[in-house]
Amino acid sequence: MLHRLPQLSLLTLALAATLAGCATTASPASTATIPAQTVPAQDKASRLTALYEQYWEEQLKLNPLAATFQGDPRYNDQLPNFYSPEYRAQARAFTERWLTSVESIGPEGLTGQDLLSYEIFVRDAKLSLEGDRFPGWQQPINQFYNFAAMAVQLGSGTGAQPFKTVQDYDNWRKRGARIPGLFDQAIANSREGMKAGVVQPRALMVKVLPQLDALIKPKADDTMFWMPVKNLPASFSDADKARITAEYRQMIEGELMPAYQRLRSFIKDEYMPGTRTTAGMAALPDGDAWYAFNARMSTTTELTPARIHQVGLDEVARIHGEMRKLIAQVGFKGDLQDFFKFMQTDKRFTFKSEDALLAHYRGLEAKINARIPEQFSLLPKAPFEIRPVEPFRAQSAAGGSYMSPSEDGTRPGIFYVNTYDLPTRKTWDAEDLYLHEAIPGHHFQIALQQELTDLPKFRRFGGETAFSEGWGLYAESLGKDLGVYTDPYDYFGYLQNELWRAIRLVVDTGLHSKGWTREQVIRYMLDNSAESETQATAEAERYMAIPGQALAYKMGELKIKELRARAERELGPRFDVRAFHAEVLKDGAVPLSILERKVDRWIASQRG
Repeated sequence: MLHRLPQLSLLTLALAATLAGCATTASPASTATIPAQTVPAQDKASRLTALYEQYWEEQLKLNPLAATFQGDPRYNDQLPNFYSPEYRAQARAFTERWLTSVESIGPEGLTGQDLLSYEIFVRDAKLSLEGDRFPGWQQPINQFYNFAAMAVQLGSGTGAQPFKTVQDYDNWRKRGARIPGLFDQAIANSREGMKAGVVQPRALMVKVLPQLDALIKPKADDTMFWMPVKNLPASFSDADKARITAEYRQMIEGELMPAYQRLRSFIKDEYMPGTRTTAGMAALPDGDAWYAFNARMSTTTELTPARIHQVGLDEVARIHGEMRKLIAQVGFKGDLQDFFKFMQTDKRFTFKSEDALLAHYRGLEAKINARIPEQFSLLPKAPFEIRPVEPFRAQSAAGGSYMSPSEDGTRPGIFYVNTYDLPTRKTWDAEDLYLHEAIPGHHFQIALQQELTDLPKFRRFGGETAFSEGWGLYAESLGKDLGVYTDPYDYFGYLQNELWRAIRLVVDTGLHSKGWTREQVIRYMLDNSAESETQATAEAERYMAIPGQALAYKMGELKIKELRARAERELGPRFDVRAFHAEVLKDGAVPLSILERKVDRWIASQRG
């Protein structure tokens, strides 16, 4: 999501934010009508547990994509028009109803996980309702997330949609038939945005056209959607093979490609002339408040954009100091900018081939796994796999990303490595990237969370970006303890990526609250880090596409480091890093304020 995508793809996360709290119009459980003071604490916990389960089941019915990504096949043939006003109204009514239901039981007497679940549910529901004032639905498409790209991942067999049985193929045929309606609604919503002055920056939309062009083909056989037909299982009967082939050809050529072409024509001929030349949210109606809300959502703190900007400046200065020490250590002659250039251009830091890059990452897996028991006692059961990013999305994808395993164990956790523009994929960037995206970063945190079967499913399968991305960046700091960063240039890679997250605090807030231009953001990144212009440009445009999200990494990491330092200071020789890591991870992703309270309770318990 992202230089690093958290769980699924950025699009999925964006959709998850849109769809959060959606379900059928069934009424919540009748327990909501019982006065809270008459319900004993244990009964309250049991009633809330039942409510959370009902809530989640109903949510999946109206958010079938979430079910598919979790490996739940029940709704794989369904695709609601989540861009429609009716769907948005249903989502809001649902969230209001469930908030009332849960709050009527109340938190009094709850402890432990029951209290955590209550606090997180109520907080998230209230924030969801608060966010409805901001019309994100009016700009549904940009280069970083759009359903046109997600549909290809699903329909090509490279994503979460299964293609193993005849039923699987029939499910996608039904789901695929709903895609044109979503595209048409996205066009209608974009027209509403044009009228209201809520439009995307032009710099983003010019990237969308080549993305669509790569997907639009006159013949079904040449599209990504044809891959399941090319890979029809040999076990299917001849009749099923013939039927599926004919139906998929008709769907692709008669329904999907015309819909993609309509979307492309709209963007090129109608939307593009109305896009804005500004880059930040301040140019949008109520943009300052909108961005401040995004910052609160992303960081799970009450810090203002101005305060976050200063934190970023302070961190950039600190990390530059660490880099200057490293420059002296390796005996480099020149200043920081000279060293940045050296790290970008010296051929010793490039991979000879895609295979060499992938082999390097697979070697890291074995090396790091050997040291994991020294730092961790709590490990996920889910399997793990390294894969290259698919070519059709590689140009716009992050350098690395993680997709969570399915609940049923049929899909492993996947670390996607981007091999596009190979000269920009540096050897010194590999160790920290692996630690962040794979082990002990996102794979540990997300897979463990899904395995917490006693937690309500909204916690098992939900997430807090500040926690999950903060954990990913914190995991990078463990490199020396896990047997990597032995080469000073690889350690520079860690510092560079920590610096990158600090820079994000500066440029994201600069872009959206201080009037910075796209070009200012790119220049700041180039002047203060070793990233390439290709990466700096992609990152700047990412911050334009998903304002505030990039703030989560550094703010989450700083909080986890602060809590570890507090535990080490207060516990002294009693401090056990494995126990600390287990405490941070054992309850899944939580808001940073809740994380702090629970770690403080753990510290108190460890004092004896």
